[in-house]
Amino acid sequence: MTSPWRRLLLPILCLIPVLVVLVGLGTWQVQRLQWKTALLAQFAAAEAGPAAPLSGEPEPYRKVFAEGRFRHDREATLGVEVRGAVLGTHLLTPLERDGAAPLLVNRGWVPLDGGAIARPDGVVRVEGYTRPAEPAGSMSATDDPAKRRFYSFDPAAIGPAIGEPGLAPFGLVALGPVGTALPQPAQHLPEPPNSHLGYAITWYGLALAALGVFIAWARIRLKEPA
Repeated sequence: MTSPWRRLLLPILCLIPVLVVLVGLGTWQVQRLQWKTALLAQFAAAEAGPAAPLSGEPEPYRKVFAEGRFRHDREATLGVEVRGAVLGTHLLTPLERDGAAPLLVNRGWVPLDGGAIARPDGVVRVEGYTRPAEPAGSMSATDDPAKRRFYSFDPAAIGPAIGEPGLAPFGLVALGPVGTALPQPAQHLPEPPNSHLGYAITWYGLALAALGVFIAWARIRLKEPA
């Protein structure tokens, strides 16, 4: 190795791990992109197909149906959501089922100031998607069990506060058509964001930029006198 090239040895040794990390992050995002694309396709297929009977331990975000009787006297609310100019919340109601634990159902959005909310009697069939519990974290809003107002979907915490301590450890988010009746159920299964392609381009772009800057600097460095 000639003397001018020896000047680049240490910078090259520093550049290699940087490129390895950047390319590795880009490749990881490509893998995440493939996983997320497959997940979204799975959600789309589940939404297009018929609902399956609710099993004992369903996978999250599966389109299912359950039958039982609503306990409207044990309703609670979940979070806050503005629709148009109206501040609202989501209505949670236990569904008591024969031979199975009561199921906490998110029936849909209702205005905070009330309204003509439908509360069906008797046995009903609820179609929706399963939702896993989401216990409160350190940054979560504080629940108000006394007023049955909750901000984290955690059946284990909600159940005792509404008189249903034996709730199933997951919930059901009701699906239904668009309409003006209350509650207003969800129309689609959740669609998680898929930004991994942009992240991959960013990491690969940074790797190319780092390599380009190094090449430009190295050309200048090699022209300098020893």
